[in-house]
Parts: sequence; structure tokens; C-alpha cells
Amino acid sequence: MNDTRIPLLIDTDPGVDDALALLMAFADPRHRLVGLTIAAGNVGLRHTVANALKLCEVAGVEVPVFPGADAPLVHPARDAAYVHGRDGFGDTGYAPAARSAEAEHAALAILRLSHAHAGRLVLVALGPLTNLALALKLDPSLPQRIARCVVMGAAVTAHGNITPAAEFNIAFDPEAAHVVFSQFPKIELADWEAVLAHGFLHADVERWLAADSPRARFYAGISAHTRQWSRAGRGERWHAADALAMALALQPEGVLESVPRPLAVEVAGIHTRGATVVDWNRQTGRADNVDILLRYDQARFEAMIAAALAA
Repeated sequence: MNDTRIPLLIDTDPGVDDALALLMAFADPRHRLVGLTIAAGNVGLRHTVANALKLCEVAGVEVPVFPGADAPLVHPARDAAYVHGRDGFGDTGYAPAARSAEAEHAALAILRLSHAHAGRLVLVALGPLTNLALALKLDPSLPQRIARCVVMGAAVTAHGNITPAAEFNIAFDPEAAHVVFSQFPKIELADWEAVLAHGFLHADVERWLAADSPRARFYAGISAHTRQWSRAGRGERWHAADALAMALALQPEGVLESVPRPLAVEVAGIHTRGATVVDWNRQTGRADNVDILLRYDQARFEAMIAAALAA
């Protein structure tokens, strides 16, 4: 029997918010997850690979995990262990997954899966774009085989979260981001500023996490550190960046407002390395290469998260 579900490939650096996005993908009936390609980012590659494997095990999902880039293309970058815990999963001391990662490199897996599912594959990038940039350097024709490319990254009016001007995923590897945004003709973008506009009340999150499921119990444990950090520093709402990108990927019909524009990545700059410069007034004459999410149906978004945790 033909599988009519949409093939989904997720490039990720798990982290706590990546984990929530992955649980959403695991629970979605319209998509079939064909692989997880893993980069360093929130924490080092050893941890991000282990976290991906563990999350699959907890959720009872058999999907291949492909380790990729263990550092940015050019310059070293600092991680986000202060948000996610040293291991990226809140330092809960979980028992490692029984299963191992695949031998194939993430960049090669991206290319192979793009051929296997040519014209249908939805590619969702939740971390630094290093693996995707490596794949593009090996095969610049990659975008022709991708149905949709959804990226969590950028700060479209330079209200950064890791520097005054830059968002973490782009700032971690600006050269990789430059490659990706230069070569993909259209990227659906969930940026940090959209994330801030789609937060959840802490009380709602706690209610969702009280679901009687292994996924909710595991997620409650690994997210305790980051939720506490968020409550202390950001106030009444908690923000899960990668979850918003995943909502956009899985249910694009929930988009209430988005705008197409040209976007370039600043790779130099004393104050602005990693900044994403949007040509709002279309002054450069360059083609629009991003569709920037501005408003997503909040009730739909929250329902997806509640369902993913209870699954």
C-alpha cells in the first residue's frame, strides 16, 4: 500500500525546545518522519545525538538519527547550555538510549533522502544550519528536490537573543546561514521575534505537562530547568522557538499573516555578526527568498503541543 503521508526530515540540535518540536512531529498523522540529522548547537554533538536517540526511545519512535557537524563551518561559537542544561536536556541524568546513531553523515543523509523523496520532502531546520550548508556545498541542486524548507532562526528586526542583533541559530554559524539563505529560493521562516509573539502561560504549560503519558513525564523533567530560567527572566510566558517552526511546518494552514522579503546574513560586522538583514523596502532589487511568519493561530498551536505531550 502506498504511504500518502508527507515525508519529513528534521535537522536539529536537541535542546529542550527542539525536543518539544520533535514530539509534535512524532504525533502528527499527516507526516512521516524519515530522518533526524543532528548538529552541534544548543550543546555539543555528543549530547545532541544522545538526546535525539533518547527522545525517540521515550516516544517509542523508530527513526534513523544521523550525526553531522560538531562545530560551525569557520569560527568557534558558544553554546546555550546555560538555558538547556550542560547536556541540553536539563541535566536530569537520564539513562542513555539503547539504540545507536547511524554511521552515515547528516549532510549525506540529507542529500540521499532528498533524492528518495524528491519533490515531496519537507525539510525543517531547528538548529544552526551547518549540516544543510555542507549538503548544499556537496550538491547545489538540493533545493530543487525540496517541497518546503522551514527554518527556525533569525531576528527580522535585529532584536537578537544571543547578541543585541542576532538570534542564536544564525549567530552560531553565520557562514552556514549565508550559504543556506543564498541558495534556497524560498525559506519559510519562523524567527525569534515571531516566537516572542506566540508564548504560553506557565500555568497552561504545567497543565499540559500533567498529562498521564511517558512523553509528558519525560518532557516535564528535561524542561524544568529552562522553564524556571524563563519564569525568572522573561516573566509570565514561556517561549518554545522550535515548536513554532514545527507548527508552521506541520499545519501551514494555521498561518494568519506572513510577508515575503529578501533576507541576507551578516557574516562580518563588529556589532552585527549573525544578524539577519531584511530588505523591508525592497531597495536592493534582490528576489524575495524568505516568507516571514508574523502571526500563527495561537489556539491551534497550543492544541498541537497539548496533543503531542499527551500522545
